[in-house]
Amino acid sequence: MSTAILTGQPVPGSSIEGDLRSLGFDVRTAADAAEAETLLAEVPFEERVALVDARFVGHVHALRLGLTDPRFPLAAIPGAVTAQPAGRQALTRAMARENSAGGGTTLVGSLADRILTALDADGTDVHRPELGSLVAAVPADPQARNEARQAVADVDDEAVRLKSAVKARDGFFTTYCISPYSRYIARWCARRGLTPNQVTTASLLTALIAAACAATGTRGGFVAAGVLLIASFVLDCTDGQLARYSLQYSTLGAWLDATFDRAKEYAYYAGLALGAARGGDDVWALALGAMVLQTCRHVVDFSFNEANHDATANTSPTAALSDKLDSVGWTVWVRRMIVLPIGERWAMIAVLTAATTPRITFYALLIGCAFAATYTTAGRVLRSLTRKAQRTDRAAGALADLADSGPLAQGFAEALKRPARRLPGFTAPAVALLGGLAVVLTSALTGFGGPWPIVAALAYALTSGLAVARPLKGALDWLVPPFLRAAEYGTVLVLAAKADVNGALPAAFGLVAAVAYHHYDTVYRIRGNAGAPPAWLVRSLGGHEGRTLLVAVLAALLTASQFTVALTALAVAVALVVLVESIRFWVSAGAPAVHDEGEPA
Repeated sequence: MSTAILTGQPVPGSSIEGDLRSLGFDVRTAADAAEAETLLAEVPFEERVALVDARFVGHVHALRLGLTDPRFPLAAIPGAVTAQPAGRQALTRAMARENSAGGGTTLVGSLADRILTALDADGTDVHRPELGSLVAAVPADPQARNEARQAVADVDDEAVRLKSAVKARDGFFTTYCISPYSRYIARWCARRGLTPNQVTTASLLTALIAAACAATGTRGGFVAAGVLLIASFVLDCTDGQLARYSLQYSTLGAWLDATFDRAKEYAYYAGLALGAARGGDDVWALALGAMVLQTCRHVVDFSFNEANHDATANTSPTAALSDKLDSVGWTVWVRRMIVLPIGERWAMIAVLTAATTPRITFYALLIGCAFAATYTTAGRVLRSLTRKAQRTDRAAGALADLADSGPLAQGFAEALKRPARRLPGFTAPAVALLGGLAVVLTSALTGFGGPWPIVAALAYALTSGLAVARPLKGALDWLVPPFLRAAEYGTVLVLAAKADVNGALPAAFGLVAAVAYHHYDTVYRIRGNAGAPPAWLVRSLGGHEGRTLLVAVLAALLTASQFTVALTALAVAVALVVLVESIRFWVSAGAPAVHDEGEPA
């Protein structure tokens, strides 16, 4: 239960008490600042508490946005301020200071607004939600009250709430083909007490059923899979809209939303590959290639964003041109579509699954994702080269965490720290790229079971250490993590393909999926300001260079069939370790209460 303390002179006919109760608040009334302070002290520390002016006039959704969002310790709108346990001390101090200054006399003006002023004076971070056309005011006289009430009547509270449930930046397919009705599904779910987590789980189950239908290998199964994949995407949009509509953000929801999209998409790739195999067509290499490409695309996005998250002097001619293009209506949609976001991507996959074959579906997916990756990466490289910015220690730390360096790379980094300082600024991405290309090409151009991939993997560990030997603050250092991801995943793909036995590529698919989950988990921890995974986890998994070397050694020492078994065992072991640690973290009290927006839908 939350508690709201009404302060100030009550207004006959006001609906504020009923509005607060409808939002789950227990309402108490204070005659003056001294009584308000006393009531505040009586509220259990673990509960949310709000100070609201009794003269408040506004929409219920304005109160909801200002007083019930779980993501912010302190939040305020005109005439109301609220604190969760994390912000309670700051609110109590501000109240004590205000009471001392006013002597506890009868309230004059809005106590909530004066408390907010005191919090700002302390430098306390107070969230102020964007209200748009919603009304939130404390009228000073009857005429102003009547004008405020008329303003409330002129704006449809529910229509604003529904509109704000949809992400401000979505893809063309989602904006025009999904959101016009999925927002009403979200409202239907809210009115029946369903939670975003339940809808997220329903989306996952629907996608898994779609993958199972694709795995049948029949035309009817492919058609059903395409339809169910679109249904899963509708639910995927609905869960986020429901979270925004009802402000139901949670730690568990953050974990589910962050990971289930990838689980759904990659499970569907596996279903398509199994269905193709039933028809005599082996497309596991294409399925694994699609997963590698898509994951590396995401790492490019994550690394670039983290590198520039808090960089100073955020200016470049390329960025200015991009902003100018975004001011022209049609170019906005074209640019959003050609990067093949999740909405367009899943729609393409669904239609091609139903109408063509898995091989054609994967060819189209690979071509589309490759073009999108080239377009976005080239634009970001140009921005980075023309941008005058000093990247921060936080950005360098995030990139180092995303690199996922294990004991070998860290050892080489420590040994090479001094000579690395004398190398040019572009050294880190250059050596990461060259080392990665060396191990992938060596694995591809030599016979399965030879020693050369081991030599290349050792060289890769050395170059990886050199790449992270100094802070990643260079203009293009954000390319280091995606280059390392491509090297590790590409090596696994190539060696499994060279094994040329049944089961090798599916086993490699499972291993890459498990490792990719670990990398996505790292990203979302950083996004939530919760830090990187614990050091023991990175060490136990060997880091990217340790896993690459291990796979090369297994390929050299084992027969093709034994290699397949070893890959399967390694995939299971990695999946168990990362899943257990991830679940422990995301359901713990220390995890951030957010609902990830993910890539544009």
